[in-house]
Amino acid sequence: MSLRLIRDYLDKERVKYSVLTHSPAFTAQEIAAASHIPGHRVAKCVILSIDGELAIAVLPASSNVDLDLLGWIGGAERVELATEAEFRDRFPDCETGAMPPFGNLYGMQVFVSEELTTEETITFNGGTHTELIQMAYRDFERLVRPKIIEFARPRI
Repeated sequence: MSLRLIRDYLDKERVKYSVLTHSPAFTAQEIAAASHIPGHRVAKCVILSIDGELAIAVLPASSNVDLDLLGWIGGAERVELATEAEFRDRFPDCETGAMPPFGNLYGMQVFVSEELTTEETITFNGGTHTELIQMAYRDFERLVRPKIIEFARPRI
């Protein structure tokens, strides 16, 4: 989903948002630095394979997914990081690695780290490696209806 399509979707849903641009960055921490936003306030999307089904884990850029904990809480037998080959076609209008957290638009379940729910806003990739979307967390939750659990662990 390109930035234009995301913007059209948010406009249709009457959601207020901002588009932030930054120099090209490819990791969540690089994006946070390039956009001058603390890493714990930038949301990254990690694509997972949960019992063979693709899902999106949304967590602070400064954290990692605890796959074992997510599997245990979610009752899954197998949770793994998905490979680019597994998910690239699911996001045809996005640059690989810059997917937005709108699993509802891609037929994917979304898990959000509890830590992000305490923030007033959520900031995430807008489909490219140079653009971010910032919007109210409550609007994101209303649109996506993610499963909120604590599965993120601080990076060491």
